[in-house]
Amino acid sequence: MQRPMRLLVVTMLTVAAASPANSQTETEIAPALKCERLTELKVANSTLVITRAEAIAEAAPGTVKVRPTLPDVVGVAIPSHCRIEGEIDRRTGIDGKPFSIGFAIALPDRWNGRFLFQGGGGLNGEIRAPLGADASGESPALARGFVVVSTDSGHQGGSYDNSFLKDQEATLNFAFASVGKVTAAAKAIVASYFGRPPRYSYFVGCSTGGREAMLAASRYPADFDGVVSGDPAMRTGYSNFGLAWANAAFNEIAPNDASGKPDAANAYTASDRKLVTNAILSACDANDGLKDGLIFNPKACRFDPASLVCKGAKSDACLSPQQAAALKKAFEGATNSRNKKVYTAFPWDSGIAAEGVTIPGILVTGAKTRSGATASGKIDVDQAEDALAADGPQALRDTAGWTNLNSFFGRGGKILFYHGWSDPWFSPLDTLQYYEQMAKDSGGMEHVRASASRFFAVPGMGHCRSGDALDRFDLLSAVVGWVENAKAPDAVVATGAALPGRSRPLCAWPKYAHYKGQGDQNDASSFECRE
Repeated sequence: MQRPMRLLVVTMLTVAAASPANSQTETEIAPALKCERLTELKVANSTLVITRAEAIAEAAPGTVKVRPTLPDVVGVAIPSHCRIEGEIDRRTGIDGKPFSIGFAIALPDRWNGRFLFQGGGGLNGEIRAPLGADASGESPALARGFVVVSTDSGHQGGSYDNSFLKDQEATLNFAFASVGKVTAAAKAIVASYFGRPPRYSYFVGCSTGGREAMLAASRYPADFDGVVSGDPAMRTGYSNFGLAWANAAFNEIAPNDASGKPDAANAYTASDRKLVTNAILSACDANDGLKDGLIFNPKACRFDPASLVCKGAKSDACLSPQQAAALKKAFEGATNSRNKKVYTAFPWDSGIAAEGVTIPGILVTGAKTRSGATASGKIDVDQAEDALAADGPQALRDTAGWTNLNSFFGRGGKILFYHGWSDPWFSPLDTLQYYEQMAKDSGGMEHVRASASRFFAVPGMGHCRSGDALDRFDLLSAVVGWVENAKAPDAVVATGAALPGRSRPLCAWPKYAHYKGQGDQNDASSFECRE
């Protein structure tokens, strides 16, 4: 279904054809003008400036990196395309610092009529290559013929530089405004380049990109047809408090480092972490019909760290009473004086103590967690919660408070959620809690699950992609199929480099993948979705 778009009047470019020629199919729309001419593009009543327009040749499989700082490469060919770089709202901000909303667009030479906004990560501050790789399996959106746009969300300096928060407009852009501004500008460029607007528009992102995907549906319900939100960083103040609470619990039992401060990363030895992992698997792995190192039925998982307490002296085969108590305290989370959780608990899963390349488990990170907390001793929970409630900028970018998506759903919009069950930064139970409240406030769970939204748990996976998990799956095709062909995704097949030769279905919550009792144990077809 074609979505109405906020119109920007494009001038100074003559479009060669208002619509594709009859010989072109809907999955192969050619440009209406040369790539280099896009630097001449002017948009009435807009501060859009295109700084670069370059024709990019086709790239062979394995030659394009998803991000310069990560080892992941795209395993399929990236088609020839026109890459556009530009800025919106260039200005001088607080302390004389320059600001703008930077963006990049990849316009394929053979366009399929679809537009995809690629979410960012961390605090943004950088323009990632517009590929559309999140939740797309082995084939990014650009490789399929999508137009893809990415943005730095209105400031420069990298994903860990928070100095932009001193500037009001930069904070607003990061919170939500850049998504609307970039969407409008990008669609105007698409209409000029191809002689027609996108037929369907999508947003896919993980972490900060997952939060942005949520706000795309909640704040811009007329601009997008389908949204995929992964491991959303939707309540960072509260999640950082959850990590600080865990750090404090671990610091209470941790040995001191060379400077005399508690070293939470060493509160548990490698043997302790392996013991915890094995115990969780022993308690929960078989609940999905097969012991395979992955917990696909998390609702049936019952694990108590007290079961590992030594009956005598501490050894590699047991935990000290203090270690077991700290583990339980950390994962249960803090409760205020009104007996309410400040941040959601973390679930027991196979990856919570795993060592990873980029995102190790909660027990490994200790004081090195994203929160930066190194507190030892007790935390005044009520005081901390009051401070979070008074944090205006945090509340501004918190998407979890907006659970009524009636306008988005009323226009036929679909939103899929996924979350790694071993995510050490943002609890998947927090995302699940949002999903259930959103459904309640948007027509009821039965109605929303049937017509508009699904949630997928990913066992063993850390934040976005990592761990001994099946972390490659194609939710992009799933949301496209639901939007364009009314095919609701009951399950998607997941694979992963960490577990070669194995596949499993990820079932739409509350169902889970259960082994049928016969057939190849490594093949997804031997499993069924059960409730």
